[in-house]
Amino acid sequence: MEWNGKVVVVTGGTRGIGAGIARAFAKAGARVVVCARHAPEAPLDGVEFTPADLRDPIAVHDLFAALPRLDVLVNNVGGTPYRLLAQTDAERHARVIELNLLAPLTASLAAYDLLRRARGSIVMIGSVSGTRPSPGSAAYGAAKAGLDNLARSMAVEWAPDVRVNTLVVGMVRTEQAHLHYGGEDAIAAVSRTVPLERLAEPSDIGEAAVFLASGAAAYISGASLLVHGGGERPAFLDAATANKANHEETGES
Repeated sequence: MEWNGKVVVVTGGTRGIGAGIARAFAKAGARVVVCARHAPEAPLDGVEFTPADLRDPIAVHDLFAALPRLDVLVNNVGGTPYRLLAQTDAERHARVIELNLLAPLTASLAAYDLLRRARGSIVMIGSVSGTRPSPGSAAYGAAKAGLDNLARSMAVEWAPDVRVNTLVVGMVRTEQAHLHYGGEDAIAAVSRTVPLERLAEPSDIGEAAVFLASGAAAYISGASLLVHGGGERPAFLDAATANKANHEETGES
């Protein structure tokens, strides 16, 4: 009953993680609006679609001006192709930062008055790429690191009216996972590097977003919630030999 009559906007919510988040809020009972440049390939049950380019401030302003109220904004829009720093010009890297950092800032500013009136919540969708080196997606990692810091500053400036938190997301099995990791054998091999031995499902991220926006998290703001299955096993543990030798000599299990 907590979500009856509540309005949730999920940016970039037409596929992958965003669609998982939208479905989770719809299942909880909220009115969910997703926005992106292109409509979803198949309708999402209980979810409304509004076309909008999140990089266009006027379009973003119009999107929120048309809403009667807003209780939750999920800044999910983002992504990047594989681009080594020295093999791509600065303008292309800047576009990645624009999409992953400036677009969430633009949406948050446009949504602020509605969220303040509803004493609502913002959930930023961050990434483990923003917490460690991110070769091949350095601009993306830098943008996600900036997004986490932006969320912490928003949480202070906009308190007590608006709570702001970040989901720091690890590897997720979306419909495009094969483009990042390869076929099923490659995905299985990557999954074994995760302590929980699987990639996240979009629904895992959705349920975490619902939690952060819910009354159960009413005293949580300015926080970063890691949703990465336990993280990444450090490579040196498999490369080192000393502990393996001691383990074999002692017969410890």
